[in-house]
Amino acid sequence: MLVSWNTTNACNLYCKHCYRDSGARAEEELNTAEGVALINEIAAAGFKIMIFSGGEPLMRDDIFHLLNHAHTMGLRPVLGSNGTLITPETARKLKAAGAMAVGVSLDSADPGRHDQFRASPGAWQGAVDGMRACREAGLPFQVHTTVMEWNSGEIETLTGLSVELGARGHHVFFMVPTGRAVDIEAETLRAREYEALIKRIIEKQKQVDIELKPTCAPQFMRIASQLGVKMRFSRGCLAGTAYCIISPKGQVQPCAYLDIPLGNVRDMPFSRIWRENEVLQRLRTMDYSGGCGACGYKKICGGCRARAYFYHGDYMAAEPWCLYREGKETAP
Repeated sequence: MLVSWNTTNACNLYCKHCYRDSGARAEEELNTAEGVALINEIAAAGFKIMIFSGGEPLMRDDIFHLLNHAHTMGLRPVLGSNGTLITPETARKLKAAGAMAVGVSLDSADPGRHDQFRASPGAWQGAVDGMRACREAGLPFQVHTTVMEWNSGEIETLTGLSVELGARGHHVFFMVPTGRAVDIEAETLRAREYEALIKRIIEKQKQVDIELKPTCAPQFMRIASQLGVKMRFSRGCLAGTAYCIISPKGQVQPCAYLDIPLGNVRDMPFSRIWRENEVLQRLRTMDYSGGCGACGYKKICGGCRARAYFYHGDYMAAEPWCLYREGKETAP
């Protein structure tokens, strides 16, 4: 199981697709003591991997302390970053604190296109320099790409660049309209493009040694099975079943893109929210409606619950951008 904590809303970039609408630090973010208590609760709840993200987590002064505490609690702490603040010294401090890996965002092989999407000149070079600093420090890293219509043709090129830079993985995030991303919903991939790109990623996996993973595209489990490609994953959508996220202010929700508040860790222990919340209990039934409910791949895919919620208003509804319906591919 893995959990993500948006440690702060502060960020040095202003990306167009940010689900947290990050920029300025939010009022009443969890302080150091509350963060330590949260980490203790996460460990007690049985989680194994803890993602420290943001905003930009490196804008928290206590991030190294928090990472180290997670490490001492037996968790596997990892960092989700835009990479621009990872200097050689920072990379060494992250490794010394116990960080096991870093995910760095890179959305185009073209610096100008990446910088435009991230709304910050120099963001591409900063991300690449951050990756090189991680490599020099012996800190494993992977590349995270948010895919849209405008960069969908670059994915294999970005995988090649990831290999060249020394990444251990390339994870491709299929955007779900949440936060600022609602304003660019029209640029997201639709069903046929969605399915075609997943197939391209799975086929590319046969050619490279690093791990490739479509994220927020749970159909990759069905497609990998159909193409005979073994993956180390057991399920596509983990929202509420083996994953959840905590906001900078302590609000828990099933995933980053399924914006349904479940309770605040200031009011109720995280372990109790995870164990008892009704929304999470319903997600765990897998009692989906429509095509997802009847699908033979339901247990390994699950459909994107956040996408179902955005387009249908029901997080248990059918995944809207899936071509697979009861054993055959048709237009949705």
